[in-house]
Amino acid sequence: MSTAPLTHDAPQHPGQDGRTRAGVRPTGWFRLTVARLERLAEDTVAITLDVPADLAGTFAHRPGQHVVVRHRTPGGELRRSYSLCPPPGDPAALRVVVKRNSPDGFGAYALTTLVEGDLLELSPPAGTFGLPAVRGGHHVLIAGGCGITPLAPMAAAALREDPGCRVSLVHAARTAHDALLADELALLKDEFVDRFTVLHVLSRERRESELCSGRIDAPKLLRLLELLDARPGPGTRFALCGPYGLVETVRDTLTGWGAPADAVRFELFSAAGTPASAEPATPPDRQGRHSRITAVLGGRTSVVTMRPEDRVALDAVLRHRPETPYSCRDGVCGSCRAKVVSGAVTLGSQYALDARDLDAGYTLACRARPRTDDLTLDFDA
Repeated sequence: MSTAPLTHDAPQHPGQDGRTRAGVRPTGWFRLTVARLERLAEDTVAITLDVPADLAGTFAHRPGQHVVVRHRTPGGELRRSYSLCPPPGDPAALRVVVKRNSPDGFGAYALTTLVEGDLLELSPPAGTFGLPAVRGGHHVLIAGGCGITPLAPMAAAALREDPGCRVSLVHAARTAHDALLADELALLKDEFVDRFTVLHVLSRERRESELCSGRIDAPKLLRLLELLDARPGPGTRFALCGPYGLVETVRDTLTGWGAPADAVRFELFSAAGTPASAEPATPPDRQGRHSRITAVLGGRTSVVTMRPEDRVALDAVLRHRPETPYSCRDGVCGSCRAKVVSGAVTLGSQYALDARDLDAGYTLACRARPRTDDLTLDFDA
């Protein structure tokens, strides 16, 4: 099986042994073999990929990162972003959890057609979502539905790497059957019985405890956090992942309770429910002017020009560099993150970059329009 990148222009930075230059983000597409399929629920499957030794460095990952799966169909190409979710006993495994959300998407294909031994096209791991390095702290993780997939490995890593920390996890799901990874979390609880707490809150199933039944609103959330002794403080950090409504409820509640913004990290698993927003507008002084974009990707530099039909910078870059990383195009997954090296952009609504990223000069190519005649974007940064 060939493991060469499946790009029109092969990335230059991965070495032949799979290692990458320090500070350079690996890009490109790679065919990996499906090693194992595990049905987690009627509409959800876990897919474990085999990573050849020569790609071990390229596909090394941290808890909270994601990959993009490229799925080719007769009607075109689908790209879907999935959090990496290795089982607690094998943190280096390359595993994703895929749910069927439509009758014709990649989830449907994975559940009905994909078999062990098939090949999937994946991008290397990317993303900055993760727990901060707070030794001996209390990590409070709140997940909704499939939002458990990045948080479960983050919990396992924190517990194993920091013997002085505590981890509390609240998982909101519809029913016990929908509480993904519950068995794996139970095993993790058995291993760290004094430092790990898991609460499942079921919205469509009555439980013995009223607190763990029904939807999580602000009053219920405060009661849950008090039960977990998870008040905002110097050693408490929060990580959230789920649908927009739940994440915003938790963020607003934590802010009102006194949690500083830098103590709360979050990730959305889709753009569903986010406020409707217009594309980033072309500044008045840019009307009729076509910016030149210099894109650094895979150690190579390409120069492209924005055309009138280009909505955002990504459209222009993709014409010349089709291997450019992206997935959702809604400013949610962060796959198209790039650093503005020179020039300036107008950034539309997005949910993947926090204040630290923006201050460091990062943008999302799928939500950015140039504000200057010349713009340099570094996708490797």
